[in-house]
Amino acid sequence: MSLLGSPELSIAFLIACSVKTTILLAFSWITVSAVRHRSAAFRHLVWAVGILGSLTLPLLTLLLPVWHSPALGNAAGLWSPAHATAANASSHTLPAMIVDAGATFPLFSKLAGLTLLVWAVGFLFVAIRLVGGLARLARVSSHSRPLFGEDWMRAVLELSKSLKITRRVRLLQCGNPVAMPLTWGIFRPLIILPAAAPEWGADRRRIVLSHELAHIVRQDWLLQICAELARGFYWFHPLAWIAATRLRRESEHACDDSVLNSGIEPSHYANQLLDLARTLEHSGRDWSSALAIARPSNLERRFSAMLNPSTNRRLLSPRSRLLTALSALCLLLPFAALRLPAQNLAGKFTGTIYDVSGAAVPNATVIMTNSKAKTTDMTTSDAAGNFNFTALPAGEYEMKVLKPGFEEYRATQVALGPGREYSQNVTLKLGSIIEEMDVVADGTVKAARETAGKPMRLRLGGDVQAARLLKKVQPIYPLAAKVSGTAGTVILHAIVGMDGTLLSLRVMNSQVDPELARAAVEAVNRWRYSPTLLNGDPVEVDTTIMVNFKLLS
Repeated sequence: MSLLGSPELSIAFLIACSVKTTILLAFSWITVSAVRHRSAAFRHLVWAVGILGSLTLPLLTLLLPVWHSPALGNAAGLWSPAHATAANASSHTLPAMIVDAGATFPLFSKLAGLTLLVWAVGFLFVAIRLVGGLARLARVSSHSRPLFGEDWMRAVLELSKSLKITRRVRLLQCGNPVAMPLTWGIFRPLIILPAAAPEWGADRRRIVLSHELAHIVRQDWLLQICAELARGFYWFHPLAWIAATRLRRESEHACDDSVLNSGIEPSHYANQLLDLARTLEHSGRDWSSALAIARPSNLERRFSAMLNPSTNRRLLSPRSRLLTALSALCLLLPFAALRLPAQNLAGKFTGTIYDVSGAAVPNATVIMTNSKAKTTDMTTSDAAGNFNFTALPAGEYEMKVLKPGFEEYRATQVALGPGREYSQNVTLKLGSIIEEMDVVADGTVKAARETAGKPMRLRLGGDVQAARLLKKVQPIYPLAAKVSGTAGTVILHAIVGMDGTLLSLRVMNSQVDPELARAAVEAVNRWRYSPTLLNGDPVEVDTTIMVNFKLLS
């Protein structure tokens, strides 16, 4: 996608998602701590909302329209080293200037690429563990046989009906007689039982099925897989690991509450769990990706909760779940659409500078000015005429290209949106020649002032040889103008031809005295220049000549 079109943009995208995830999961943690006396089902829902929000943030960020926060943008300006001057009220008249050295010093791009590689390796490692766990579950399930005992099937039907489970639940009996009961699956959930399960009594059978079916009705396995995916994407983030662990823990507590709410005594339930933990095996590997009834690392907390008579064991109604999900969605959508300063990048802005002959122009200065943000970014073209801005903030710019011997190129309203790459080629026209001379009424002519300096041939940028004035005829102050006291400036425009003669000489200011204009045209028309050379070939170039007729006071 365009938002991830370069390593720099990808890193900015990852950082922005991580910042938002930090806020989401930290808010979930604070909420769970504040409502620790509420039921485990509610605490599990809070963690689930936080994890699902962090998992869907990258996708929503790419799909939703952009929303920029002025408050965040102003706050970011105070901390951004690139545009720190623009945020300082005491220097509001001076724009910040950034010299973009990305074209000649690509260290930042290399670091961004290396960072992405490290993230990809970490993500791949967690993903392999998750896929390995799923493959292990699939292998165990494929080697298990269906359990069709009448007592088991009747218990499953009764409990499914009481829990309002409409999906078909399959019971499998694995070959290991001391394997821990577990459940997994979404559309066709499975409960895998040890080979010794047919020998269990009615109480243990009911307890185990009640617990595993509670996981199924609550969609705990799907939520846990989402937590594992979020932990893989944010493998470097401690809160992602904490959230996944807390989600699994609260799901076990919530299922315990569901079992106890069915009428089973807490002490009897605790004894059954303890006996299962003692007699059955558990892999001890969290990457088994299944929900087991008696995970040893979590039993002590569960015993404490189930034996505490003041524990809140209320289950969440479908309406409460729906309202919570809608509320979370209303907060998540604008939060995902919000672009942090790290995401407000237009990506690379590149192009090539040419002259009118199609040759590349090296060492041209390219200036991008953002008047609203009061910032100026600058770079130069390389030997091939290419320029490159690695990461400009999104906004509307005025583009200038400066090169001695050429006219200034200016393009207004260059709009750069976030997360996209732009390219623009520029053709520079040859600069015009400006001559100015003073004609004084006493017959003397003061030294002419030329914008190109002293009349000499110059090589400008290695591409343009400026014209040199070879023959200058001095204008004569008209007698009638001196008698009448008439003075003024005659502005002439002409084209210096390829042979150095003036073509299309004309007066630009029609309000000037005709005698002064005639005298200026008669003299200037006899001027001769050396031709202007572009890449060694003569070309025509505009010239402006100002003749100042002055009277002595």
